[in-house]
Amino acid sequence: MKILIVVDMQNDFIDGVLGTKEAIGIVDNVVNKIKKFNGKIFVTLDTHQSNYMETFEGKKLPVPHCIRMTNGWILNEDIMKVLDGKDYKIIEKRTFGSTKLVNEIRRIKGNDDIEIEFVGLYTDICVVSNVLLLKAYFPEVKMTVDANCCAGVTPESHKAALDTMKMCQINVIGE
Repeated sequence: MKILIVVDMQNDFIDGVLGTKEAIGIVDNVVNKIKKFNGKIFVTLDTHQSNYMETFEGKKLPVPHCIRMTNGWILNEDIMKVLDGKDYKIIEKRTFGSTKLVNEIRRIKGNDDIEIEFVGLYTDICVVSNVLLLKAYFPEVKMTVDANCCAGVTPESHKAALDTMKMCQINVIGE
């Protein structure tokens, strides 16, 4: 079974308070990837509460973002449209890597051989965190990251994260 994991393609990361031109630049690529994909899709949502600034992350990154039920928390409109009619599940996560995602994959893994592909934002924070977390739990599962469907906080940190994932035996395509 093929699984696509779409990481944090939310307004705040694309054109909101933490948006970048690189993030804006991958939206069409991600839309096309989802459009052509046949299989199970998991979509993660970075999800914070109104007390974000009091959290450890808020103290390290003092920019309120992806506050639950705000416009910045919502998936990009083009991503939402292309998901219509697809087999997908949204997973809210309160930190970089998602243990809920691990549990969802665990349920599938018991029944099928799987391959997992990752796309989304940001390569150097949440994408790499989820890739390596899943690799730790499922070391024999083939995992791929599409570099053309990811963006980092900076182009340099994007490349560094891709290099890190390659060193951890993750297949990186689209470079």
